[in-house]
Amino acid sequence: MKYLCTSPVLLSLYGAALLTTTSCVSQKKYTALQAQYTEVSKAREQLQVEKSALQKEKNRSEEALRTSLLSKNQQVNQLNASLSGAQQENTQLSADLRGKEQRIAEMQRILDQKDAAVKALRQKVGDALLGFNAQDLQVNVRNGKVYVSLSEQLLFKSGSTKVDPKGQEALSKLAAALKGNQDVNVLVEGHTDTVPIAKGTPGMRDNWDLSVLRATEITRILTQAGLPAAQVTPSGRAQYVPVSQNDTPANKALNRRTEIILTPKLDELFQILEQN
Repeated sequence: MKYLCTSPVLLSLYGAALLTTTSCVSQKKYTALQAQYTEVSKAREQLQVEKSALQKEKNRSEEALRTSLLSKNQQVNQLNASLSGAQQENTQLSADLRGKEQRIAEMQRILDQKDAAVKALRQKVGDALLGFNAQDLQVNVRNGKVYVSLSEQLLFKSGSTKVDPKGQEALSKLAAALKGNQDVNVLVEGHTDTVPIAKGTPGMRDNWDLSVLRATEITRILTQAGLPAAQVTPSGRAQYVPVSQNDTPANKALNRRTEIILTPKLDELFQILEQN
């Protein structure tokens, strides 16, 4: 049997097998040891390759994690900024809402005052005009306004613009009830039926003229009785705002009327609306 002397190369791997620096082993053992060395070397290289691959994968994962974390941080910062902006907007909206609620409350207060004033005005006017025939003079509240409706029979003769004494008495009492109340606008509306005026009537061509001239005459009486001229406005509606069909003499008589519309001034309310 042949023996070979081995070098110290394999001592680090097989110290237990090679007890001396230059011991002699059989060819068979040497071949086996060398095969084992080769196998171990290959395994070591494979492990090194796998280690490198794992290290690269680890680096990629760490980079991806850092990128993801940075993105998440940016998203969180954006969300925080959005939340801060939303909170500021909500604060502003809450302040605006409180301001609007205050204005609405103020508007409601003024409207309540106006309703109370309308009721008091209706009572005062109604009391001043007691004693007149209900068919000739009516006082009502509509749409937050006081309507004093006077029939043609109380005020005028047919086709005339001169107010009869009984009508003048009613208008003087109305003026006395309104005197000193500068917070009420007075609108005098003349109304007719559909019957045309007689041809050749001096100063009039149609029912427009008749209704306007009657309203103007009533306005003069009210102002002469003490109402400021700037507080009273005459207007004529002719036959175009009837309260009944013009199909019978009785219904036509209802349409031949003068309406004095009393409206409390709402300057404060308009100021609040302008602020909005």
